Amino acid sequence: MNLRVIPTGVHGVLDYLASGINLIFPRLLGLHDAPWAALVLRIDGVAGAGYSLFTDYELGAFKVLPMRAHLAFDAGKGVLTVLSPWLLGFARNGTRYWLPHVLMGTADVVAAITSKTD
Repeated sequence: MNLRVIPTGVHGVLDYLASGINLIFPRLLGLHDAPWAALVLRIDGVAGAGYSLFTDYELGAFKVLPMRAHLAFDAGKGVLTVLSPWLLGFARNGTRYWLPHVLMGTADVVAAITSKTD
């Protein structure tokens, strides 16, 4: 069974949308009192948009990063984002501190597994 059903163009839209969401979550959720919680989401957003610009797909500007490498970055970034609340200790602050990380990181991993490579 082939799980790769998301076209690369759709994946590109999801990349930039997720990056924007990650950049606004810290302010929207008021994570200013947990700097690591905010920083992880901001890094996730900037990194995702950054390597998306270099990806060889419809929405890439420079088209030097192969889609397979992009998807590997997505999966790795997703796993780190999911684990970050516990690795960095801000999960104990409450649900609003760890849930966005788990949701957005899981979305990264799912998109990496289900997106086409060409």
